[in-house]
Amino acid sequence: MDTEKLSQNIKTRFDHRQARLVLRETYQAKMLFTYNGGMWRAGPELILLCDACSLGMWQDSPILIVLEDHYNTPVSVDASELKNLAVQRWQEQMNAWQSEYNEISKNR
Repeated sequence: MDTEKLSQNIKTRFDHRQARLVLRETYQAKMLFTYNGGMWRAGPELILLCDACSLGMWQDSPILIVLEDHYNTPVSVDASELKNLAVQRWQEQMNAWQSEYNEISKNR
């Protein structure tokens, strides 16, 4: 392999890595959403926390709890409603992220 081909190979790998990092940052930012005056990041941690707070509670009544939002502010929320919003945002963004990631990988 000559120097030119090696240099091109390294540049292609670097560009692919950079594109993946930018894509990750983009979709991490898209995980943020507002609810009840707070800013939340959709993810497994928030979903599981809302689930844990809902254990043993009646599902037909609101489960009001106080959680710390993304900016460390205590906010009173309905745990089941926040969980539903977080799951919806998480799935939408993860599906879109995977789709774009697959496109980037094809171009590699």
